[in-house]
Amino acid sequence: MAVSSGENGRVDDTREPEAIVAARALVGERFGAALAAFLGGGVLSSRRTATSDLDIVVVLAGPPAPYRESLHWRGWPAETFVHDAPSLEHFFAADTGRRRPSLARMIAEGAVLAGGAEDITKVRERARAVLAAGPPVLSRAELEGYRYVLVDLLDDLAGAVDPGEMAVIGWNLWTATAELALLLKRHWLGSGKWLLRELRTADPELADEMVTAAGDPQRLSEVSRRVLDQAGGPGWDGYRLAGR
Repeated sequence: MAVSSGENGRVDDTREPEAIVAARALVGERFGAALAAFLGGGVLSSRRTATSDLDIVVVLAGPPAPYRESLHWRGWPAETFVHDAPSLEHFFAADTGRRRPSLARMIAEGAVLAGGAEDITKVRERARAVLAAGPPVLSRAELEGYRYVLVDLLDDLAGAVDPGEMAVIGWNLWTATAELALLLKRHWLGSGKWLLRELRTADPELADEMVTAAGDPQRLSEVSRRVLDQAGGPGWDGYRLAGR
């Protein structure tokens, strides 16, 4: 278990420095030639939980990079993301394309574990530049696609009577609504818990509404329709997607 819990389920803050100690030891033993290494900031922040793991980015001069590996280290679940300069650029571009800057965030916002000052600065400044540039502008085709999906999900939810189907439709509608709201603000997306974290950063008030609406079909529909209106309203009639 990565972080222990004390009374009343509170996270024990005394474990926080142990994350850096453990991560630095892992890098020292397995990646002695690292040009730079960083521990993702999630485990060091107030968002950490009892199951938080060590997300470690390691930059090497070349092989065996690039690869990704999951392991347990001194009682911690750990994931190592091992890169060289070309693979960093490849994944920065890929993450930007999907609007989820996972790698750049770990480097820009994480703790330094190893490396020379020049290499650390170079890699970190590149990651920060990726974040500062922001995600691509929402295209017209993407906007029309989201408008169509939201209308379709809203109709499905309105007609659903099976509790299980309502739950599944509701979750898909929640996700699509949150993503559209973020895209309209040209904000980064996220998956799982990171979708809510991004929404809380971009629009705290809407995030609170969305959390409250989860599990409440009527309230969720109201919030979704409001976001849909901001995007130009329903886009079902006349929607056309060309085949290849």
